Amino acid sequence: MDPKRELTSVDLAALVGELGAYEGAKVDKAYLYGDDLVRLKMRDFDRGRMELILEVGEVKRAHTVAPERVPDAPGRPPQFAMMLRNRLSGADFAGVEQYEFDRILEFVFERDDGTTRIIVELFGQGNVAVTDGEYEVIDCLETVRLKSRTVVPGSRYEFPDTRTNPLTVSREAFDHEMDDSDTDVVRTLATQLNFGGLYAEELCVRAGVEKGMDIDDADEDVYERLYETIERLALDIRNGNFDPRLYLERDDEEADDGEGESEDADANVVDVTPFPLEEHDDLDGEAYDSFLSALDDYFFRLELAEEEESDPTDQRPDFESEIAKQERIIEQQQGAIEGFEQEAEELREQAELLYAEYGLVDDILSTIQGAREQDRSWDEIRERFEEGAEQGIDAAEAVVDVDGSDGTVTVDIDGERIGLVAGRGVEQNADRLYTEAKRVEEKKEGALAAIENTREDLEEAKRRRDEWEADESGPAAETESDEDEEETQRDWLSEPSIPIRENEPWFDRFRWFQTSDDYLVIGGRNADQNEELVKKYLEPGDKVFHTQAHGGPVTVLKATDPSEASSSDIELPESSIEEAAQFAVSYASVWKDGRYAGDVYAVDSDQVSKTPESGEYLEKGGFAIRGDRTYYRDTPVGAAVGIQCEPYTRVIGGPPSAIEAHAVTTIELEPGRYAQADAAKRLYRQFRERFEDETFVRKIASPDRIQHFMPPGGSRVADD
Repeated sequence: MDPKRELTSVDLAALVGELGAYEGAKVDKAYLYGDDLVRLKMRDFDRGRMELILEVGEVKRAHTVAPERVPDAPGRPPQFAMMLRNRLSGADFAGVEQYEFDRILEFVFERDDGTTRIIVELFGQGNVAVTDGEYEVIDCLETVRLKSRTVVPGSRYEFPDTRTNPLTVSREAFDHEMDDSDTDVVRTLATQLNFGGLYAEELCVRAGVEKGMDIDDADEDVYERLYETIERLALDIRNGNFDPRLYLERDDEEADDGEGESEDADANVVDVTPFPLEEHDDLDGEAYDSFLSALDDYFFRLELAEEEESDPTDQRPDFESEIAKQERIIEQQQGAIEGFEQEAEELREQAELLYAEYGLVDDILSTIQGAREQDRSWDEIRERFEEGAEQGIDAAEAVVDVDGSDGTVTVDIDGERIGLVAGRGVEQNADRLYTEAKRVEEKKEGALAAIENTREDLEEAKRRRDEWEADESGPAAETESDEDEEETQRDWLSEPSIPIRENEPWFDRFRWFQTSDDYLVIGGRNADQNEELVKKYLEPGDKVFHTQAHGGPVTVLKATDPSEASSSDIELPESSIEEAAQFAVSYASVWKDGRYAGDVYAVDSDQVSKTPESGEYLEKGGFAIRGDRTYYRDTPVGAAVGIQCEPYTRVIGGPPSAIEAHAVTTIELEPGRYAQADAAKRLYRQFRERFEDETFVRKIASPDRIQHFMPPGGSRVADD
């Protein structure tokens, strides 16, 4: 099945409750990536740093992410990001709501100088609109001009037409929606009740109703069971009764593999839900403590999987997508400019109307000011104008609203509604409108400058496309000798862009490294893998290493690859043997206990057996050794993590001498006080600082991937 790329209405209903726990967090900074991803960096006083991602492109999502997974900040913040920073820096997160049961989230932020709302549309083309406290649109990623609704800067934000909310629908309204249908039950739940396909099918399964049942055949009992099932679902969402699941789908080959289940890395993520679904019983499900953490993991793994599917070294750059993107940005910026022009013109017209009806406006303002001097309440002033309007007094009829909370009065002059500051005169109010028009004009100038920058980016993309097409053979035109010379002289750390060349070897799920002599060493991560190594991968000519300390991995120094013919005649280099011994002691309990050396023994493959001596018993992962052992006393621990760029781009780890031979940069470790996950994050930050292309490190060397190659237990960087 295709992986989910858009959150459902049920997902959003569940998400709102968990996001609400972050109320009170303060906004530090805002970022915009491309034209569809907004990131808000925030600080929660109980949980620390919080990163909120709002994406409305091909992938539509809204959730928190782990700080180490956020994308690198863009080099030049666009106007939209600067606007967000101006309005949100230091603001408090006041809450989030789902609009009806639609795929719309409304985030509210409060600051002393006002309220800002971020409305995220996670349907259709997707959009992010930023409004003030009164829903006037400050800016938006996409301008919307439809007969049914308009979303443009300067206008009042208009929500789509409301639809039935199935989580609050009454039994009478439910029956009406069902009776109004002319299709089957599942399609009625999906469309009339707005559940969408997946949850419509899930409700049928939970209620014990046949999905394809024609609506005309559904009796009172069917309606009752479905409605009760919907009520239970709604109750779980309201009460936060979640048991999140991340679902994975394996290839047919992997599912039928007689050797047992393969690692999760071999499966594809396909869905994430706030609770288990019976519709997904045929999929592998992973449980999570919170829906937010499940969403973070799901979209992170989805992105990694999609990156692995593409090989940028063999593909023509997608110039068309980049050009189309820049053209969309220009279209949005032109819409914003038109909105600014319209807003400025309306403000100037309002100022001129005040002067055109000077006497009327002055009468209104003088009446309010006189009443306030007599200590009359705002309610009394409002009532006085209402009485005057009933008597046909022109000034009173022009008053639309009196708002004592901010001392303003709204008047209607020639069909134009104008807000006035009651404590000021006509000239001051007109000057305020002219000043506001000037401020909007300045925003327009900023937008004009931004659109010129975008046009330059567009022309640059077209130029690169033309250059590529003019060179018929593309980058492959370099001669083989030129390529060889380039590779030998290439300074990978200084490269602005490093192509990703990934290759997941068969041994990647084990602990492994290549010795400095290019021999493969693999070790088990647990008893199951120890068992598998001895049973499946141990061949003539291999050497097996094990520590005297309890809990050490089975470590195999391979004489040949499993795809090659095995041979007991190969003489393994002493340097490889020493590195394998160091690997065995470093990835055992010796390191975890904070010790710097341990004893290791080595035997030939034919000395290892899974058959115990008579009267003895072998635990899973254990094995029997027969014959003499070669001991390596006081073998020092030693581990390094490095990044390899040739022939593949990947993280590698193992004994320092071996890793330095294969990596462009390494960091050496020793037993220490930092937990494995924390140490991995420190290494990740250091690697990012070393590479010019920071995105390269993010793509291939996440903290999780680095941790995959680190010894168990506490560590620290050797030079710290």
